[in-house]
Amino acid sequence: MVHERRDPTLCDYVWAVLPLDGIRVIDTSTGPLGGLATMVLADFGADVVKVEPPGGDRFRGLPGSPLWLRGKRSIVLDLHTEVGRVHLQKLVAGADVVVVSGPPGRAARWGIDATQAEALQPSIIHCSLTGWGEAGPLAQIPGYVATVAAAAGRMQAFAGQIRRPGPVYAAVPVAVHVAAYGAVQGILSALIARDRGQGAQRVTTSLLQSLMPFDLVELLLVQLAERAGLTLPNPQAEEMPTLNYHPVMAKDGTWIQCGNLLEHLFLSFLDAVDLYGELLTDERFLESPAYWSSEAIEIARDRILERLWEKPADEWMAIFFENGNVAAEPFRASAEAIDHPDLVENGAVITLVDPERGPVTMIGAAATLTVTPARIFRPAPRVGQHADEVLQELLRRRVVDATVDSRSTRSRGRPLDGITVVEFASVIAAPLGASMLGDLGARVIRVEPIEGDSFRHLRPNGIMAVKTTASKESICLDLKRDEGRAVARLLIAQADVLIHNYRPGVPERLGIGFDELHGAFPTLVWVSVNGYGPNGPGANRPATHPVAGASMGGAAYQAGRASTTVCATLAEIRETARQLMRANEPSPDPNTSAVVGAATLLGLLARNRLGVTQAIYVDMMCANAHANADAFLRYEGIAERPAVDEGHFGTGPLHRLYATESGWIFLAVTNDGEWERLCRALQSTASGGLLGDPKFETPSARFANGDLLVNALTHVFAERAAADWQQLLGHAGVACVQADASTPGPFYVHHEQMIVNGFVPLVNHARFGEMRRWGPIVMVDGGPDSFGPGVLAGEHTDRLLTELGFDANSIARLRSAGIAASEPVVL
Repeated sequence: MVHERRDPTLCDYVWAVLPLDGIRVIDTSTGPLGGLATMVLADFGADVVKVEPPGGDRFRGLPGSPLWLRGKRSIVLDLHTEVGRVHLQKLVAGADVVVVSGPPGRAARWGIDATQAEALQPSIIHCSLTGWGEAGPLAQIPGYVATVAAAAGRMQAFAGQIRRPGPVYAAVPVAVHVAAYGAVQGILSALIARDRGQGAQRVTTSLLQSLMPFDLVELLLVQLAERAGLTLPNPQAEEMPTLNYHPVMAKDGTWIQCGNLLEHLFLSFLDAVDLYGELLTDERFLESPAYWSSEAIEIARDRILERLWEKPADEWMAIFFENGNVAAEPFRASAEAIDHPDLVENGAVITLVDPERGPVTMIGAAATLTVTPARIFRPAPRVGQHADEVLQELLRRRVVDATVDSRSTRSRGRPLDGITVVEFASVIAAPLGASMLGDLGARVIRVEPIEGDSFRHLRPNGIMAVKTTASKESICLDLKRDEGRAVARLLIAQADVLIHNYRPGVPERLGIGFDELHGAFPTLVWVSVNGYGPNGPGANRPATHPVAGASMGGAAYQAGRASTTVCATLAEIRETARQLMRANEPSPDPNTSAVVGAATLLGLLARNRLGVTQAIYVDMMCANAHANADAFLRYEGIAERPAVDEGHFGTGPLHRLYATESGWIFLAVTNDGEWERLCRALQSTASGGLLGDPKFETPSARFANGDLLVNALTHVFAERAAADWQQLLGHAGVACVQADASTPGPFYVHHEQMIVNGFVPLVNHARFGEMRRWGPIVMVDGGPDSFGPGVLAGEHTDRLLTELGFDANSIARLRSAGIAASEPVVL
């Protein structure tokens, strides 16, 4: 029986049973990647058994481990022994989900690769997490997050952040966040399919494919340029920020990030800082800001920077709050952001009493499910803390309550077949999250304004929306008119999920608020995506990716010293602002998208398994706190995030970029075994006599003599080209990759690693023809045979209206009245 308890801070009732109650997960992964994925499952009710080697997971020493180990039970098994492997196989035989990580061959040696696990448990969901994917020329190189980022061009994309040659270290491990939530999406969608009788499912994701969400357009531009016989220019690293997205320094030296993407927000900002009237008196500013000349832009830039220099940050933020229509946040470190009032007011910050560290304050659940919220009460376990009880359970042989229905229709790689999502959203965070559901087989119908999503108009031919509209259908409706809203309601009547990213109050005005729809459509899962969450002081404020990047610590970490630089001249402010904006890349939107997909699936599972539907809230601040999970916690004695060195090469001599005879490499050595392999591989070089040198013999010695080691390795790597070092050290099992071969777009389009693993499927776009598109962040059963392309605004308007029962005359009338529309294929 399900018991309810009243909670006035949520909707009507909170259920004592959670979406994943009764689900057993065996987690054999190491480190934060699998750890974060299974943490989310534990937060929402799963029984997660963490299988650790003697001595525990080797990444337990990381400062963030109390977060990603929370909610789990720990058992120690020595998987080098037959007894350990037999116990593991028995655990898998009684599980619903097993999670493995690392090189593809490891799980096979343990007897729990996908085929072996299915033999043990015919209904198992097998989730494999790798660095590079299951196959390809890079698959056997250690897949650390920085190594993958370097090879895929992410560090080259940061080139120019500071004024020196070469790539720049990518500090925030965003691929870990997206891969973890991609794994959650895959596992949850597989559970939904299994509940329909579809049996075992194979879930795969990797750090490499999880980097693709952070490239918004280059993959497409590369293909268009090659088709036209053109060469893309190098990224404009020296350019100043746009005025909409400008960092500004206040009088007290605090940096504030502006994020006023749309014109009405930018004009509100100018009004709030008392520049609107001043600029309007100058004929150079009479047109829309989109048409200001380059000379006018520089004049406005200096006036904005000088004006913000007049008051301290607290005064400016109070003004922006009062205005209510200005997107801006101060730059903070993640450790400071734990106290952000919107996180606190939305209940997103919790404290657990860790058995070894005492009270640990950390980020809570990544999304608010108003009827079945996360239940987080169990701190990180001690190593092997639950061995006796877990081994006792083995003797009782848990029976998995899942029946394979031979009559069930199984669509390859499409676990969400039969699920319909209606999306009312713009720009990136929510639309990209809905595309992730489309890539898993859901039917996603996008409702756009008559003129199309504003994001389409930021660059010619709508190229910005090719990514965010993938795997969807689109209809353009005027929701300000009764007939447009009536059509939208017909779409909603056939849907399982509604996703929107309106600010509070707007859904109600459009007739798609939760209370109204819940009464009419009680099986609908309703998902709201906004900047600050529903309950905090910023609930009604606008937010775009730079403000979330600044406020949650990611931008400050990437920027290094620049985020705390106090400037004395306008020229210094301009240069530091340039560095800060280069550091504050668009990652907060995709970081949020990954959470949107996972939260929606939790809502569907709650509906399917418990019979409840609810409002679900995802906000950019909380999602990006999770993207900075390695630093988003506080306890006595916690170590700070590893400092990025002044040159932005890396965080230490063995986790760093190095210039070579030709090109740059990134080196990642994490333990004594890898150090020894590196030294032996370098013995053939003229300067490679590192093995046995007492200055570098132990980890502590290498740390104490870091500058000497950097100098020694700099001389070694100068002897050969970057590609040669990748080949030599890769064969030796050392994580070393070329870091400047390309930016992300060319890598994604052409590299064999992407092609072999199916990470960039071929599609046909209505405007751009055949192209490779950004692939899925997770695949179930290898993914579908084909993926949907991006779509034009209203590309399916007539077809969808016909499905809803409108005849040709009615459709023509809706079009002529401006209630329905679509954009032309050719522009």
